[in-house]
Amino acid sequence: MNHIRPIAICVFRNNDRILVFEGHDSIKNETYYRPLGGGIEFGESGEEAVRREIMEELHSEIEELKHLGFLENIFVHNGKTGHEIVMVYDGVLKTRELYAQAEMEVEEANGERIRVLWKNLDEFGEGKSILYPDGLLKLIQ
Repeated sequence: MNHIRPIAICVFRNNDRILVFEGHDSIKNETYYRPLGGGIEFGESGEEAVRREIMEELHSEIEELKHLGFLENIFVHNGKTGHEIVMVYDGVLKTRELYAQAEMEVEEANGERIRVLWKNLDEFGEGKSILYPDGLLKLIQ
């Protein structure tokens, strides 16, 4: 079934770095990075969704949550076309200890383990690393 998926993500900053998860597209043989968050459920606001997702993934509340904007993300991942409307937020992790961890492994709701790390923004601007969704770097700089 083809449909547009609404998602909410949050950009957490740590000096010149942002918190992202590492993903991989095996067909393109491409490693990419995206801020944490996930799908917005029916009847749930974007703010509620991003707070729920971060609590599930990092076991932390979000402070100073601010909506930055929307992005439309049409992409191909592992050979399948996807289409998302992305609500982008900026916030501060209440669990301050997370800022001291260079990287961590977290478990998604579906049981999948993902690598989460602080990545320097310059790496995305210089083209050394790929940041999704498209347009995010411009929105947060």
